[in-house]
Formats: sequence, structure tokens, C-alpha cells
Amino acid sequence: METKRITDNIEDAAQIIRAGGLVAVPTETVYGLAGSGLNETAVKEIYEVKGRPKIKALSLMVPDESAMERYCEEVPPQAHQLAKHFWPGPLTIVLKAKPAIPSIVLAGGTTVGLRCPDHPLTIELLKTCGLPLAAPSANPSGEPSPKTAEQVFEYFDGRIDAVIDGGPCGIGRESTLIDMSRTPYRILREAALSEEVVAEALAEELTLIGITGPSGCGKTTALRELEAFGALVLDCDAIYHELLESDKALLDELEAAFPGMVRDGVLDRKALGRIVFADPEKLLLLNRISHRYVKEEVNRRLRAFAMQGGRIAALDAVELISAGMADRCAATVGILSDPELRVDRIMQRDNISREAALSRISAQKPDSYYQTHCTHILFNNADKESFASDSRRLFKEILNHG
Repeated sequence: METKRITDNIEDAAQIIRAGGLVAVPTETVYGLAGSGLNETAVKEIYEVKGRPKIKALSLMVPDESAMERYCEEVPPQAHQLAKHFWPGPLTIVLKAKPAIPSIVLAGGTTVGLRCPDHPLTIELLKTCGLPLAAPSANPSGEPSPKTAEQVFEYFDGRIDAVIDGGPCGIGRESTLIDMSRTPYRILREAALSEEVVAEALAEELTLIGITGPSGCGKTTALRELEAFGALVLDCDAIYHELLESDKALLDELEAAFPGMVRDGVLDRKALGRIVFADPEKLLLLNRISHRYVKEEVNRRLRAFAMQGGRIAALDAVELISAGMADRCAATVGILSDPELRVDRIMQRDNISREAALSRISAQKPDSYYQTHCTHILFNNADKESFASDSRRLFKEILNHG
């Protein structure tokens, strides 16, 4: 057999694929050895030419995300989100296969990986032949994956029908593999894309609602309503306190900024409070440090939640606006209440005097601040059931619009 070199006439390559032949194709990662993913004979030939164990399933190259619904079942919306973010590109998404996919491609399993390669010639081939391509890397099993057409010829000259010469591959690493056939989603192979990058792309698509407002306004009731919608609720103040117990880097930075405040790995919060609340510049310094660590931890938890298949999350943060976290939110809800109701709630909750509660309220931002900066305002001046109903109605409206 003569192995043909193809540089521009993609119709020739498409005819070979339709006839059940094999063509090496360029991608942004490495060259792949391609045959029709719907032709069992072609797929068997791929296994034989590569010397690939038949217990190892093959992925399919497709031209765009519409192929997900064509070849897969129970496709989660998050799979489309990742496709929009990374395709064409080095991400293979594993989903439940439809019966149209030959069992030999699945190697006895029920799932199939789909990938849209970022190379114009291979995209043109996929669109021209109208078939998904089974296309593992174009190397004998155990050998380095080829990054140029010449390397493919060294491996398979005379054993395959053609090589599309698209020049050297840019990345030189295989695609990252993510299993989205069930939750939690799992990275099966971390390669061209890191797990953090993939998880961050999922987290960016979460519907994130920010909840803020001064003390004593009853944010907890609203947050419970969000939990009923399936939201992950992140209490930023609680996260900060957790980090003070576990994050040595945070404690080291606080000690460097405020010498003597950390003893034996424990922050003297009361002493630090006396310092920062008497000096606005030192309070700003504390906030810059603490907000950065809290934001990093919030992002980590959002990534983990997104990999669990989560869709909705809420941030509970008094400093939501000033910490710069509101920018990431689809909506920000300020919860306000009459001062006398706030005083009563704070006294009961914290077991403090009326004078102490009033002092705390006077040190906080006025209602006008939240009315100016938040996209929505909820007033908690009625009974708990009425406020819960108002919260539920608003969150339903936000989520439906999202």
C-alpha cells in the first residue's frame, strides 16, 4: 500500500474515510490515526495497526458540540458549557454513548469520549466526510506520540492510506480527558489542560448569588431558601475563621503585618480588633490580606462544587462589595431591616447589651450603601414566614432569568 500525503485536497481524505480506510490527521496536540467511528472494520484496523489493546476504548473526533446530542445520551448542560469554552481544543468529554456507536469503540463499556480538534484541515475533514472519527494518537502503542507528518510516515508508511500534512503540532501533549457521564465529574487524564483550568471553566458558569447586608437583618432565613433551590451556601466570615485555624501562610502574613498578634500559631483576634478598629488604614490592610485568602478559598470551593455537578451557589458576605466578590455574581441581594428589629436580633443572637448592639450597628455601612451597590433589595421587617416567602419569590425570579 502506498501512503498518500495530502496537503490541501481534503475531499480525497474524506473519500478514504467513507470507504473504511485510515488517514493520519493533525491536531493542536499530536497527530491522530483516524477512521470512521461508525465503521467496525475501520476501527478494528486502527487497533491492529497501532497494536492497541482492545480493552482500551477509543474517543471520537467531532466537528462541533452538536455532535453530543447526536451520539450521546443524558448530556448535562455543563458538557455544552465546557465545549463552548474549550472546543475546538484539547479537551475530550466522556458521555454515555448512544446505540449508534459500535461496541468495539467503547471496548465493552457504555461511554464514549468526544473531542473537537483545533486544526482547520481536520475540522474540514470532519465536516466534509460527515462522520465522527475514531482517532487515537498516530503511533504504535508504547511509542512517543507524533508531532509531525514525517514522524507518522516513519511509523506507518505503507500501512495506512494517507497522512494529512498539516505541519507540526503546537502543544505536543494529548488532550485532557473528563468523565461527565455521571457526577461527580472526574478528570481521567490530566494533560494539555490542567484540572484546575477545567474546573474553573465549570465554576464560571455557576449561577452565583451574593447575599449581603448589615448585622441583624436576618440573612440566614434567605440563605436557607437558597439552599432549598439546591444552592451551595458559602459563609465568607466562617471561611475566614476556618482559615485562621488551618492556613499557616495567612497567619504568617498577618503576623508580618501586625507583629505580636500571632502566638503559637493562634491569632489574638480581640487584640487585633482593638488595633484595626482604631486605625482605618490598618483596617484596610487587614481587609486586603483577609479578602485575598477568602476569595482564593471561595474559588477553590466553587470549583469543587462545579465538579460535583452543582449549578447554583450563594456567597454570604458582609464585605461582598468592598472585597470585589460581587463582580462574579449574577445578582447581589442586599438584606435590610429596621434598626430596632436589628438591635433585638443582635441582642438575642450574641447575648449582648442594647448599648453594645447599637454600637455595632453604628459602625456599619448605612442602608443607602447597599441600595446603591446591590442589584436587588429585600426588606426583612415582617414575620419570618413572610420574609421567607419574599426571599423565595425573588430567588425564583433571579434563577429563572439566569
